[in-house]
Amino acid sequence: MKLSQLAIANLKNKPLSTGLNVVLLALATASIVILLLLSKQLTGTLERDAKGIDLVLGAKGSPVQLVLSSVYHADIPTGNIPLAAAKEWANHRHVKAAVPLALGDSYRGFRIVGTTIDYPDWYNAKLASGDYWQAPLQAVVGSKAAEQAGLTIGSKFSSSHGMSNLGDVHDEQPYTVVGVLAPSGTVIDKLILTATESVWLAHGHHGHEEHEERADHDAHEEHDEHADHDKHEEHAEHADHHEHEEHEEHEEHEEHEEHEEHKHADREITAMLIKFSTPLAAASLPRTINAQSDLQAAAPAFELTRLLQLIGIGLDGLKAFAAILILTAAFSLFGALYSALNERRGELALLRCLGATRSQVMQTLLLEGLLLSALGTLIGLLCGHLAVELVANYLPNAKEINVTGWIWLQEELYLITGLVGVGIIAAALPAWQAYRSDVSKVLSHYR
Repeated sequence: MKLSQLAIANLKNKPLSTGLNVVLLALATASIVILLLLSKQLTGTLERDAKGIDLVLGAKGSPVQLVLSSVYHADIPTGNIPLAAAKEWANHRHVKAAVPLALGDSYRGFRIVGTTIDYPDWYNAKLASGDYWQAPLQAVVGSKAAEQAGLTIGSKFSSSHGMSNLGDVHDEQPYTVVGVLAPSGTVIDKLILTATESVWLAHGHHGHEEHEERADHDAHEEHDEHADHDKHEEHAEHADHHEHEEHEEHEEHEEHEEHEEHKHADREITAMLIKFSTPLAAASLPRTINAQSDLQAAAPAFELTRLLQLIGIGLDGLKAFAAILILTAAFSLFGALYSALNERRGELALLRCLGATRSQVMQTLLLEGLLLSALGTLIGLLCGHLAVELVANYLPNAKEINVTGWIWLQEELYLITGLVGVGIIAAALPAWQAYRSDVSKVLSHYR
């Protein structure tokens, strides 16, 4: 009989003990695999979504909240900021590029983001169909948002205030889908993009504009009436009237410029994303903005590190729990093999009498430990990957960070090697005792 067949037969002879050891090792393996997959994919998603964004300008408040709401679109914004104030810092000599974000509305849980057509380029997102917006109330939809909300080119929808479907619906300002983005694997896949003017219209800024435009129209009509009245006297006062017209045209031009500046002076956005033109700006610009303005400057890289440290505290606790499971499984495996050795001393002695060498007897026990640990590790790997895939399919929050159980990590190879090694180590002492056992003494005990 081969040593492997003998080892398998010995394990089958103790089904309860064998099953218990396999389950313990499988639980330990599955726990570590789940932690590895979730933490690796969460970290990768956070880093990928923040890549290329050096600074976020927003309202005073929690910097973590500002980054979560503006970069990851996973929290409530800290408030709004004046567009003019944000533009001042966006035009700083150390700023390479900047895009505004106007938040506040959603559709079926997907956030509507007022921005510019440069924003998708920050995530290397490309159009799958259609085109970018050319006018307010036109929208470009991310791949996930389009699929799950059932939006296609030409679809019309009305936004809801806030992130829930229970908010006020802006039925008077429906959006029209003009483009759909291809999947990019980033946060932009779950967003609905539009012009910043669209968000302003939806939140009532248009009423103020219409009032101003109506006032301009009345003033223009009054000016026309005045001009008609002057025409009756143009032959008498031609020279004076010509000078008067030039003066009025100059005044109208200045008033128009002041009107445009005033019309945009009260514009607000939620945040401004910034890219630096030089790495040196990271050391000075955020501190300057926080000290010299009413805005808040938060660096995603710094806040991400803090966030991962907070997450890491919980992960470390779970890893410690998994390590305890591994130690428990190792001691259980050692106890099972050591107990089996005491029960099978006579069998092992008979094997020696039938021609088996010391090394072969030792190898049989080591092989049993190897088989137990390998079986438990394999089942644990499968259960861990399956559990993560189930989490990805049935938990909405997991879908947002692109979690999947069907990936392989290099760390899992080290895990397999370590757990199989644990099984061999647990079997080493019983195997060594079997190697050193005296056949004559064992057989004399059974006389």
